[in-house]
Amino acid sequence: MSRESRQTRSVITELQIRAEEESQEMVIEGYFAVFNKVTELWPGAFEELAPEAFEETLSNDVRALINHDTTLVLGRNKSRTLELKVDSRGLWGSIKINPNDSDAINIYERVKRGDVDQCSFGFNILQEETDFRDDGTVKWTITKVDLHEVSVCTFPAYEETGVQARKAEVEKHEKRMLDQRKKQLRERLKNGVKTVDATKKN
Repeated sequence: MSRESRQTRSVITELQIRAEEESQEMVIEGYFAVFNKVTELWPGAFEELAPEAFEETLSNDVRALINHDTTLVLGRNKSRTLELKVDSRGLWGSIKINPNDSDAINIYERVKRGDVDQCSFGFNILQEETDFRDDGTVKWTITKVDLHEVSVCTFPAYEETGVQARKAEVEKHEKRMLDQRKKQLRERLKNGVKTVDATKKN
C-alpha cells in the first residue's frame, strides 16, 4: 500500500471516562489500537497490527478528534492534553476534556452514558509484511506507522478506500502470478518443440 495514502483503522473496544475530584479534570481513556488482533477485510483477506508499529511515532504531533473531524479537536499530545503510550495490548490514550468546549463536554457525556464507546486512529503505513498464502488467502502485518490522530467515534468503520487499495494490491499480485505461469508455459512449449525438431533430424 502507498505510504502517501492516509489510512484509518477502527477498534472494537470500550472507552471509559474518569473524573478527578481534586483537579476536577474530566478524562476519556482507552485503547485506540490493539496489537495482534486479526481483522478480516473481506473473505480470505486479513490484516493485523504488530506490537512494534508505534515505536517511532509517539513523538509526532498527534491530535485527538471526534469522528476524524479536524475541526473537533479534543486534545493534543504537544499541549499535554492527550497522553499516548504503548503496552503489551496496544496503543492506550488519555484525553483531558476542556470544560469550556461544548463539543468536548457533549462527547464526554455520551461516553459516560455508553452511547459512544468506540474509537479509531489515523496514520500512514511506513512498513508492512505481506503474506500471499498457498491457499489463496492473504495477510498483511503492519509493522511501522506514522500516526496522525486518534478519534472517538460514533460508528467506527474500516475505510472503504483502504479496502479498495488492498484489493488492488491482490489483483496486481494475481496478475503477476498469471503472467509468470504463462511465461513458464511458453518456455515449456518452446523447449518441447526444440526436442521434437532434434528427433526429426535423427
